[in-house]
Amino acid sequence: MRFSSAAGREEGHGAPLRRRPGQLVITGFIGAIAVGTMLLLLPISTAGQSATFMEALFTATSAVCVTGLIVTDTPVFWSGFGQAVILVLIQIGGLGVMTVASLLGVLVMRRLDLSSRLVAAASTRAVSLGDVRRLLVRVVVLALAVEAVVALVLTVRFAVAYDESFGQALWQGVFHAVSAYNNAGFALFSLSLIDFVADPWVCVPICVATIVGGLGLPVILEVLRERHRPRRWSVHTKITLLMTALLLVGGTGFFLLAEWDNPATLGTLDTGGRILASFTQSAQARTAGFNSVNTGEMHTETWLGTVILMFIGGGSGGTAGGIKVTTFAVLAVVIWSELRGDPDAAVFDRRISVATQRQALTLALLSVAIVVLPTLWITALSPFTVDQILFEVTSAFSTTGLSTGITAQLAWYHQIVLVALMFIGRLGPITLGTALALRAHRRLYRLPESAPIIG
Repeated sequence: MRFSSAAGREEGHGAPLRRRPGQLVITGFIGAIAVGTMLLLLPISTAGQSATFMEALFTATSAVCVTGLIVTDTPVFWSGFGQAVILVLIQIGGLGVMTVASLLGVLVMRRLDLSSRLVAAASTRAVSLGDVRRLLVRVVVLALAVEAVVALVLTVRFAVAYDESFGQALWQGVFHAVSAYNNAGFALFSLSLIDFVADPWVCVPICVATIVGGLGLPVILEVLRERHRPRRWSVHTKITLLMTALLLVGGTGFFLLAEWDNPATLGTLDTGGRILASFTQSAQARTAGFNSVNTGEMHTETWLGTVILMFIGGGSGGTAGGIKVTTFAVLAVVIWSELRGDPDAAVFDRRISVATQRQALTLALLSVAIVVLPTLWITALSPFTVDQILFEVTSAFSTTGLSTGITAQLAWYHQIVLVALMFIGRLGPITLGTALALRAHRRLYRLPESAPIIG
């Protein structure tokens, strides 16, 4: 992909790309899903009976969109070849998301006028057009570095503590490291991480990889570059780190309080085990999808809290899904400013632009509609309760992968809806945010102001 900085060529060769960035991204991901589906349909991909088209399509979509929802038992149904295909699809999907988000950020920067470009660069520390190749290298290097470290820790742990052969321990370590960093949630254990609920040497590295992958490349690079000067961090980085910390701590406390006495989840663990399990659930709900306790046995109010965490998601430009913590933070700041009567919505001594506020509101409300409408439709046509359906739909849209255990029991046409939601949830926020930014234009006049009564 080549960008030109010349004004004339920007309107020529660059124009088609600028007009159709979403189309190019969608085509690429559809192609990856199609290839993955065909590979998973091969007899060599399964350990027994060949996969149906729906099983292959659902699994390929879940892998490429780094979701983790499954309709088959991954370690039992898929052969070593099939698991390798899933692993490659996860890596392609995760790296693709980070690359796409970063390159579309460059595209947006290029579209803005000079004054807006300077403001955006100061706010986000965005890369310039000349940094595209370096950016792609950084995406790959960061992913491989984090995955290698986590894979090493997991390999040693599986080999030493669980008597796995070196080859099996290495495969499990690599698979779960890649799945964790890319926030995919696929596991080579039928019960996910339940058998390791009190083992910090398994749960903590996976959670760390999940958190790092979910922060987003711009945040990670800026923190590394300005690690000794945090005051110089951009507003985007500060919001992402603050919201991530608050949601991790708040989510851990929520799971502790909600499930403390539940014998099917935390009730049988000691205090340390309960804290670790709650932290794991808090980290995985945004939006990796591993679970160290039985999600289907959680209290209904815990499901609702998890739905909220899944819907918010992780950082922009990362492998996590959801509406993103920055979107949630902007809306929270707008509400707080309105309650206080402040004329401007400001955070960290910076005023949030009206355009950013409108984009955040648009993304959030459209996301609510995308979750609510399928929930109503599936609930009306299935024997499951609305809280179960809401959980599955939100998990698919937010590309989390947590499940109450009903995904495989849904009718094929309901599973098609979940496939669509995974795809929309993976690419929707990125492409929609880019489209909103690219559609911004100046009007030479303003209409007379009106003030409808609110409330």
